Amino acid sequence: MSHTEDEDDPFPVDDNLFTETFSLESVYTLMGEEVRIKQLFGADLGVAAPVWEAALHLCRYLEDQSVELRGKRLIELGAGTGVVGIVAARLGAEVTLTDLPLALPQLEANVSANKPSGGWPSLPPTVLPLSWGEDHMNFSSDWDLVLCADIIYLPETYPLLVETLAHLCGKGAPAYLSSKMRKEHGTAAFYEEYLPSRFNVELVYQDDKQNNNIYRASLRTNQ
Repeated sequence: MSHTEDEDDPFPVDDNLFTETFSLESVYTLMGEEVRIKQLFGADLGVAAPVWEAALHLCRYLEDQSVELRGKRLIELGAGTGVVGIVAARLGAEVTLTDLPLALPQLEANVSANKPSGGWPSLPPTVLPLSWGEDHMNFSSDWDLVLCADIIYLPETYPLLVETLAHLCGKGAPAYLSSKMRKEHGTAAFYEEYLPSRFNVELVYQDDKQNNNIYRASLRTNQ
């Protein structure tokens, strides 16, 4: 999800993460929907290129919990390939997919490739740039759901993400965050220290084998 080499940028490029550029298309069946997701691996896209396991865990959790998506206004942060939001849109949600600017062409391509044959049941997904802590005020606070999959990996961005989530959840939307719990990135600290500074945080799913947790966060009303 990173796109610049500026040392002051809180979203640095993962240098040489993928030294060659190549694409891979994968087919997933999630929540009863078959989606084709193109993943463009290259140094520019970095961590925005793959479909991460945390995204698949989040889709399965929403299905297992029978979370109603039809007609819901939903925003996804750090959408990457867009798999979570695209599935939600195919199920009738009004979806806004966000990420850093260089990730948007991949998002737009995957949205176009997954338009149902009969058209989107609600509105087509909207794809917009969003840099946490910078332009979040350009977005509404009136959502039904905020979704995040495997975006907790740069400690310097954690305060910016909390600020962004607090704005987006300002009118009561719950946020669901699915994360690989990486010790080297201090992922647990985000959920134990940063997020609880503004939110009530509940661990709702834990897969010890895959080292993946899902949390539900709601903005505290006294904030």
